[in-house]
Amino acid sequence: MRNKTSLKWISIAFTAVLFMFVLLGFAYRGFMEGKISQSTKYKVTMIMKSTGSEFFKSVFSGGNAAATEYNVELYTKGPEDEEDFETQNKMIREAIEDGTDAIVFSAVDYNENAEAVNEAVKAGIPVVNIDSEVNTDLISCRIGTDSYEAGRMAARAVFEVSGGEEAYHIGIVNFDRNTENGRRREEGFREIMEADDRVKSIETVYVLSTPEDACRGTKELLATNPEINVLATFNEWTSLGVGQAVDDLGNKDSVSVIAFDSNEICVNFLETGVVDALIVQNPYAMGYLGVESAYRLIEGDEPKERDVDTETTVVTRDNMFEPEYQKILFKYE
Repeated sequence: MRNKTSLKWISIAFTAVLFMFVLLGFAYRGFMEGKISQSTKYKVTMIMKSTGSEFFKSVFSGGNAAATEYNVELYTKGPEDEEDFETQNKMIREAIEDGTDAIVFSAVDYNENAEAVNEAVKAGIPVVNIDSEVNTDLISCRIGTDSYEAGRMAARAVFEVSGGEEAYHIGIVNFDRNTENGRRREEGFREIMEADDRVKSIETVYVLSTPEDACRGTKELLATNPEINVLATFNEWTSLGVGQAVDDLGNKDSVSVIAFDSNEICVNFLETGVVDALIVQNPYAMGYLGVESAYRLIEGDEPKERDVDTETTVVTRDNMFEPEYQKILFKYE
């Protein structure tokens, strides 16, 4: 009787141990699958118009923050200058060959970048367009400044900071006319200007998107049209060049300058009166939302909105030292 009881308990104990091993096996398998899942990162390639400006450094900073949050392996790329659409196209095709899972893209050229973007989408790679648009309907979503409205904001700022001139003679220093955001900003700016009877003339010069060429173009524009009393320009590099030209010529008291974007030099120009207003975009948000959207697309989630407008703010000498505007000027430091 005692032997039968002993055998019974031995059998129960053996079954319990076997069951524990089975449970541990399932647990270990689940752990390893989870470990494998966590170590397998999606690859996202972020290709911008360039890599050197504070604007795109802020884009990359936002993108890296999202990549950390969503466990994404992020590659950040761009040509040396903002006219080189051919290098961008090469980078897109290299990303396709390297097996990237998604691309976040800011176009140098509205038309010339379209074919390479289409190739990526047709290869099964979703493309999120940020900052500067590209001429294709195949992108999954667009995130960035409403450039037309930003141009209108710049125009309204002219009348707010110029002190009520009886006649306005406008000079526009714009970058590559094939870049969509520059074109749309000028259109929005002109719409407001051309509707006001006080505006007597508008002259535009197109320059390379570099401080040096923008400075040269501004000086030539002012030499040819000495009546100009307002200058408008629409990105970081041209803002630096226009500000430098006005500073070199000593024209800050006779010419109002409306510029774009925020960096240490532009803020100094604003503080010293060389620039009268900055239209400040939100590149950090563009980068963050771009990578976040890319991750969700890879996961199979469709974007809630196809067109996302990021924040744009007018900063002047009157408000630049207020805490909320200080955060806008220096939020990417």
